[in-house]
Amino acid sequence: MKISVVLGVCLALASAGRAQNAPATAAAAGQSSAANKASLTGQGKIDPAKEADIHKLLELVGTKAIVSQTMDSMSKSIKPLLTNSLPPGDYREKLVDLFFAEFTAKADVNRLLDLAVPVYDRSFSHQEIRGLIEFYQTPLGQKAIATLPKLTAELQEQGRKWGEQVGRDCMVEVLGEHPELAEALTAAQKKTQAAK
Repeated sequence: MKISVVLGVCLALASAGRAQNAPATAAAAGQSSAANKASLTGQGKIDPAKEADIHKLLELVGTKAIVSQTMDSMSKSIKPLLTNSLPPGDYREKLVDLFFAEFTAKADVNRLLDLAVPVYDRSFSHQEIRGLIEFYQTPLGQKAIATLPKLTAELQEQGRKWGEQVGRDCMVEVLGEHPELAEALTAAQKKTQAAK
C-alpha cells in the first residue's frame, strides 16, 4: 500500500513539475502516429497545423530538458521514501535500485510529453499558441524561459525550508499542549530503539 502511495506521489510530482516549470515537448521525439497519440490521450485528431505549432512552442521553451531534470530530481527525492516504505532487510536497497533502473528505462519522457499536446489544444486556440510562440521569441520571452526555472527552484527551496520550520514549530506546540502525547512519543521511540 505504501509503495502505491509513493508511486502516486512520483507521478503527481512529475506532473506538477512539468506544469510549474514549462509546457511539455515531444518535438525531439519526432511525430508519433495519430493512433498512438489518440490512445495515449483519449483525444481525436488535432489540426495538423495547430499541432505543429504546439510542438514548436514546446520546443522553443525547452520543456523536454526541464521535464527530464524534474524527473531526475523527483527520483532522487522519492528514493528514500520508497526505501523507508519497505520492511527492513538486506534485499531492500537492491530492490529499490532495480525498481528505479526499470522505471527510468520505461519512463520515456517523449511519451509523457505527447500528453501535453491535446492539453494545449484544449487550453489555447491556434491564434493563442502562435501568440505564445511570438512572445517567447522576444528578448523578454527568452529571459522568461531562462529565468523562470531558476526562480521556481529558488521559491520551492524557500517554501520547503519555511514548511519544515512551520512543521517543527507546530509539533513543539502540540507536544507542549499535550504532555501525554509527548510521553507516548518518547515511550514509542525508546521501544523502537530497544527493538533494534
